[in-house]
Amino acid sequence: MAGSATEEKTFRRFLELFLREMRPPLQENDPVPMRPLSDLTSEDEVEGECLDMCLQHLCKYNCPFSLAAALARATADSVLQSDLSIYHIQKTVEDGVDPFPQIESVAFARLIFNKLCETCCLWLKDFPYRRRPQPYYETSIHAIKNMRRKMEDKHIVIPDFNTLFNIQDQEEQAFFAVFDGHGGVDAAIYAANHLHVNMVHQECFSQDPGEALCRAFRVTDERFIRKAKMENLRCGTTGVVTFLRGRTLYVAWLGDSQVMLVKKGQAVELMKPHKPDREDEKQRIEALGGCVIWFGTWRVNGSLSVSRAIGDNEHKPYISGVADQHIVPLDGTEDYLILACDGFYDTVSPDEAVRVVSDHLTENSGDSTMVAHKLVASARDAGSSDNISVIVVFLRDLRAPPPGEEDEEGEEVEEEGQGEMGCQDGGTTDVGGKGHCFLQQCSAPADLGYEDRTDSLTDRTSLGLLGPMLGEDGRIRLPPACSHPTPSLALTQNLMPAEGHGAAWLPCLEEGLQGSRHKPQAKPCVPACQEPSSDGQWPLAAALFGHAGRRTRRMECVSPRWGWVSRRWGRAPRELPGLLHSTRSVPYPQRCPERRPGVALPHLPHGSRI
Repeated sequence: MAGSATEEKTFRRFLELFLREMRPPLQENDPVPMRPLSDLTSEDEVEGECLDMCLQHLCKYNCPFSLAAALARATADSVLQSDLSIYHIQKTVEDGVDPFPQIESVAFARLIFNKLCETCCLWLKDFPYRRRPQPYYETSIHAIKNMRRKMEDKHIVIPDFNTLFNIQDQEEQAFFAVFDGHGGVDAAIYAANHLHVNMVHQECFSQDPGEALCRAFRVTDERFIRKAKMENLRCGTTGVVTFLRGRTLYVAWLGDSQVMLVKKGQAVELMKPHKPDREDEKQRIEALGGCVIWFGTWRVNGSLSVSRAIGDNEHKPYISGVADQHIVPLDGTEDYLILACDGFYDTVSPDEAVRVVSDHLTENSGDSTMVAHKLVASARDAGSSDNISVIVVFLRDLRAPPPGEEDEEGEEVEEEGQGEMGCQDGGTTDVGGKGHCFLQQCSAPADLGYEDRTDSLTDRTSLGLLGPMLGEDGRIRLPPACSHPTPSLALTQNLMPAEGHGAAWLPCLEEGLQGSRHKPQAKPCVPACQEPSSDGQWPLAAALFGHAGRRTRRMECVSPRWGWVSRRWGRAPRELPGLLHSTRSVPYPQRCPERRPGVALPHLPHGSRI
């Protein structure tokens, strides 16, 4: 399906502004926009590193993800067709081992950015990309360093998986993952950059994605161990991956990072984390000659508190790299998924997580933007001191009842309507609108380098897959004000003010999407949103240009010498003029809330003394 003229015009405008900022090509001694983590890159890491660098860099400039995925794919194909032997550095793993060719990372990064600019120039002259229709999964993402010295979690969200890998013959697919590193962040970054690439390259990927995921875990583990031996790395990572293909959910995991499914408001267990206190894991470790020892918690050989992970070469084979999998067919009544590391699940139970989400949606009239923030705050307030990463993936619009209940309640409403009005028209009312397609709030893979806050990461690219619309004069065009009673999720829903001007504003339904006639709707689980304000243009303009002319909120901290001072978090990335700056200007969650609904508080038994 060809993209619209407005969509292509928006994409062309982005390419113009992006090329104006990049000023290609980069010369041999020019600094690269993004420095690779490692000094050397192997041949099997080329595709993953190329895709990751392109996506991170484009998303920093608020590129719509569908365009970013297509550009990253075209750039990676161009790089893979290039002669990379000129960048090779011969290095041996051990004495007596054949030389293993590796690529100098900075020179390779310079090649990637030059190829990206070449691709943008070609597409600006002759735009080939057309976005295909797909279901959008609304996501809420938040991660904090918490009380740890370093942030070792990484997450990745790929809403348009088919475009990123140029897959033409499959249903729509999406990929979500959380990786919890230990002993360093290198293993988590490596897994976030390469696991999905290794999955696509498995022969069984098209027929059995679950098996492809498990094989990808093993391949990623083996390749990272080889890299760790060459670079003297002593770290590892747990991980949980959810892969959506059509109406089927595939889950694979290593270690104690977890995912839970919520269906009809009830938590559904999808997996059992790999911990040494599991009887089967303990027997496996002891059969290999290892032991499980209590040292504050159950640990493998008295060291690691997980029994399976990517990396941790010095603990192999006791720390296994073999993942487990679970397949769940979806029937449309599933509400959402919560992917998180052990920093969350060790302090918040599944039922408590459901309650936090439900309370937040009720209090905010169904707005799910800050759900992940509330969950992270709940874990921290319940006593978690570890890194905390949470991804909430909504599988349907929670403002509407599940499909089965919607049909039943709709029949009752229809019968009542016929009883009252049957003598007038003798017919039934046409139904228009059974829930709205989600707009995707996506995050760049493997996390961006968030300059605004050093201990907290959140999704920056909230543009959805298209971005703002442009008028015939090349300027950003605001949609006309509308007053449909049924709200839909909007491009800028996460940027609307919580109070004051625009607090009650909600966008209208896209014209022609659901029809113009509505029958009486059943009462939703979440209170309905308020009617749009009469001044419907001002809030959208404020959202699109929210940071212009407004003072930026800054975190404040107490200085023992100077009192309340403003804390500087570093320079923000440069913005392209005329495009939405998507960094959310929200206050940091309070550390000690007082009886806030939806927050899990530490529980003390009766009679305990502090």
